[in-house]
Amino acid sequence: MVSVAWKFIGARETNAVAAPEKLEKVVAKAPKRRADPVLVLPENEWVDSTLQSMSTEEKIGQLLMVATFSNRDESHYKYIDKLIDEYHLGGLIFFQGGPVAQASLTNRYQSHSKIPLFIGIDGEWGLGMRLDSTISFPKQMVLGSIQNDELIYLMGRDIAKQCRRMGIHINFAPVSDINNNPANPVIGIRSFGEDRENVTRKAIAYMKGLQHNKVIATAKHFPGHGDTDADSHFTLPVLKHSVEQLQETDIYPYRAMIADSLMGVLSGHLNIPALDDNSNQASSLSEKVITGLLRKDLGFRGLVFTDAMNMKGVLKNGKAADVNLKALVAGNDILLYPENIAETITRIKGAIDQKIISEKIIDDKVKRVLQAKYWSGLSKYTPVDINNLYADLNKESSKELYRALSEAAVTVVKNNNNILPIGSVLDNGIASVSMGEGSSVAFQKMLSTYKPMRSYSFYDSQASQEQISEMLNYLNPYHTVVVDIHGISSNPARNYGVTKSMTDFVSQLKQQNKKVILCIFGTPYSIGFFPEADALICANQDGRDQQEIVPQIIFGALSSKGTLPVSVLAYKAGTGVFTTAINRIAFGTPESVGMDAASLKKIDEIATAALNDHIFPGCEVLVARKGKIVYDKQFGGLNYRTGERVTSETIYDLASLTKVSATLQAIMLLYDRKQINLDEKASAYLPELVGTNKQNFTIRELLLHRSGLVSFYPPLWDRTKTSGGGLLPEYYSAKADTTYYLQVAPKLFAKPALRDSVWKWVIESPMNNRRDRSGSYGYLYSDLGFLTLQKIVERVTGQPLDIFVAANIYEPLGLGYLGFNPLRRFSEKQIAPTENDYRFRGQLLQGTVHDQMGAIMGGVAGHAGLFGTARDLAVLFQMNLWKGSYAGKRYFEQATVPFFSRMYDESYHRGLGWDKAPLDGNSSYVSQLASVNSFGHTGFTGTMVWVDPEEDLLFVFLSNRVNPDPENTGITTHRTRRKIQDVVYRSLLERKSQLP
Repeated sequence: MVSVAWKFIGARETNAVAAPEKLEKVVAKAPKRRADPVLVLPENEWVDSTLQSMSTEEKIGQLLMVATFSNRDESHYKYIDKLIDEYHLGGLIFFQGGPVAQASLTNRYQSHSKIPLFIGIDGEWGLGMRLDSTISFPKQMVLGSIQNDELIYLMGRDIAKQCRRMGIHINFAPVSDINNNPANPVIGIRSFGEDRENVTRKAIAYMKGLQHNKVIATAKHFPGHGDTDADSHFTLPVLKHSVEQLQETDIYPYRAMIADSLMGVLSGHLNIPALDDNSNQASSLSEKVITGLLRKDLGFRGLVFTDAMNMKGVLKNGKAADVNLKALVAGNDILLYPENIAETITRIKGAIDQKIISEKIIDDKVKRVLQAKYWSGLSKYTPVDINNLYADLNKESSKELYRALSEAAVTVVKNNNNILPIGSVLDNGIASVSMGEGSSVAFQKMLSTYKPMRSYSFYDSQASQEQISEMLNYLNPYHTVVVDIHGISSNPARNYGVTKSMTDFVSQLKQQNKKVILCIFGTPYSIGFFPEADALICANQDGRDQQEIVPQIIFGALSSKGTLPVSVLAYKAGTGVFTTAINRIAFGTPESVGMDAASLKKIDEIATAALNDHIFPGCEVLVARKGKIVYDKQFGGLNYRTGERVTSETIYDLASLTKVSATLQAIMLLYDRKQINLDEKASAYLPELVGTNKQNFTIRELLLHRSGLVSFYPPLWDRTKTSGGGLLPEYYSAKADTTYYLQVAPKLFAKPALRDSVWKWVIESPMNNRRDRSGSYGYLYSDLGFLTLQKIVERVTGQPLDIFVAANIYEPLGLGYLGFNPLRRFSEKQIAPTENDYRFRGQLLQGTVHDQMGAIMGGVAGHAGLFGTARDLAVLFQMNLWKGSYAGKRYFEQATVPFFSRMYDESYHRGLGWDKAPLDGNSSYVSQLASVNSFGHTGFTGTMVWVDPEEDLLFVFLSNRVNPDPENTGITTHRTRRKIQDVVYRSLLERKSQLP
């Protein structure tokens, strides 16, 4: 006969994901008594036949679960072998060690056991709680901040799968105690919080995630360890609640879980006078609590485990063997971590003979153990497969889930005047200050990703008033200060790691009328020590993920969804301000946007091979989808000689990306503002073209490279050289002064009049002779066309191109690195060098534009001259992908970017200014998997940006392949960019194939 609950659990074995659909309905008001207990253990012939074949010693052994470790020496392992051989142990609970070592030992120990062993772990936040090289999920109080209980279920499911992969059948989780005592020294952040409904919902979700995936969940520490101020590891805590309080708070989660399908309960070592007036007796040894309350009153029919029997809280009740016997008499099924095994077995056998405990009760306990083993699949035991164990325990999907849990838990506790999210990045009155132990690099780096700002740190958590005053002086120019607090602990006795320096600093900031955004990376209990702030964010934990998530919430790339799991000061449990995202690019995992992380790792192989083949010295590859950057890696160095590595802040010469990143952006703006007409002749805006061979082409024809302009004529910079190849002094000087101030190279300067000469030479240049059948000029890619578009922008706006695009696009977007002439703002050490130009400028180019014509125009040209980072380009092109909208601001009309990026010339795959993917897929740099609606551009220096609206996909590739020699064409012949882009598209296909 199979019980109803067994059918319920089994029905979801093949489709566990479906279970959390109605989790919120699971925890209705449960009755105080249950007349129809749920039977959670299956009947089976294997159970009965195994029980009948066992001796008394073997039966007693099934009730013992001994502690072991996988990081000890051979003498310990032999000791466990002996215990199994001689005392027929029922199970082992593993503590510290490593996964491969534990799996190997599990196989070893199982080979010693006649009846397969139960393997358990105390993994409240996953295997990482006990094993190295495995994943730790957020602690339960962090999870208590999450509103979406399905995420808790998915965590339970993931932990269960990892447990099963390790040959583990029992997880001693979830902690189901209601932590309504902030001074609790042992539960604290291990609890989901203080609200009974929240705790119950999440405990059930965790339980279901485990049990739907064949791992026994064990609610602890019955009947409730939350409102205690002592640690049962060292003493016997007293819980002074009345019966009514116990029923309404402490027992409430257990009642609901039992009414559902809970398979395991762990009894806590507590003294509870309201339930048993036997002074100094642990409730785990009380027949009134275990048999009376748990078994009879609540109707629990699963396995009852004791808490560890080596804890001082229970050993105060007598010798180990006597205490172990008392625990079985009280109603517990399995003794966890018992001491004195031989003496205990002798004591229990004697108690059976003395009728202190009947053999039938022992049989009932053993039967429950065997039923649970059968449910766990141990009737058909197979050893743990060691192959690929590490990879199976560290899947990208688990890391994605950790990130999702961490993001959902971040809580905006307070948000005066809606200071969050910060919308404008034009405001320069913001700085950040980090306090406390531990690194804050990830936090400050992510802040600067959205807005470059001055960041400071206190390196001493016990800063003096003199140090605080010095910091306040630094902060004088700023009206808003982001303060991030680290080094927060879970120890209430030490104020959770909060120091007087921290609170004094925040208080003095407020006294100076600064707006303070306070970010606490630790337990919400620590909030109570800080003075009021304008905005208060509790991240609950401190790690790289949390430090990257919080800035995204501050700037509106992510919304905040968490609430407080406990009450602190005036902030009640459940408090939380839900801020909204404002359409800014965010950061996430590949799986979170439908991509496969393992597939994307193949980019690493391609980039590394390219480095080894000297295709380029270094590069950066960035991939974003659905508004999230999911891959951003840097490879190699700035050159082939030194050890200077590429970083996310390395600035590259973008070459022809200037066309679409600057000039085309300006043209689209003027088109929106109706300041230009694409079908108007360029000469209407540039009167100097009237009467020349250039008076008839239109702006549209310039954008399509069908204006009749030549590509280059003849190299214009040659006109500034002597017949012997030197540079004419009438144009150049090695030193900058008031006459020579256009920087052409790091150590070469030109007269500003040279720019006018270049434009004069462009006007005088001949037209090409390519005509189509209609007599119109055919396609010929021309830099001169974009020089002409630059002149149109400057003439219409009355501003130089660089100033116009900076003021109207780059600065509002917060693009601190994107711009022309970077040496005016950055050190050359931050800029990737390009050619060692012995043909023209006679020096290494680092920070001045590689393109010769762009150089003699002073570094600002319509076709070249722009420098920037991958992340700045990602923001700019995400705005284009989002049809001109970003962070709540509209830059272009919604139809503008789609209008310009349409295919207008299939033969040469051109949009208006944009490059398009060839319809036949024959391209050296665009993946044949790119959609017909995709668009982008490449640059001569080895750069590329490509966006695909159909896949909501953004791809950025930056390199300096022209260093030191532009004749290096390996990037094209090896199709490096295309290969990498192919990987990006295949990661989409791979992920789709994995989904049900």
